[in-house]
Amino acid sequence: MKRLNLIWIAGLALSAQWAYADEPKSYQYGDKLDIAKVVSMEVPAGGCEIVQARMIYVDSKGETHETTYLRQGPDCIDH
Repeated sequence: MKRLNLIWIAGLALSAQWAYADEPKSYQYGDKLDIAKVVSMEVPAGGCEIVQARMIYVDSKGETHETTYLRQGPDCIDH
């Protein structure tokens, strides 16, 4: 029973960290990003409109970061 309570408390603490995680840092032109590995990228549909994309990456120290940035929609084809 004590072990079950310990697991439950650990799970609760972890979920609380996720619930109150900081908002992703918004990239500004000229920011220096230390990107060792890109974990994921999300680009919402938007034709040729400017959309806010999101990237999760790991830096050279092994820490995970999340950033947002503006880019042209993925459906736009330059001729």
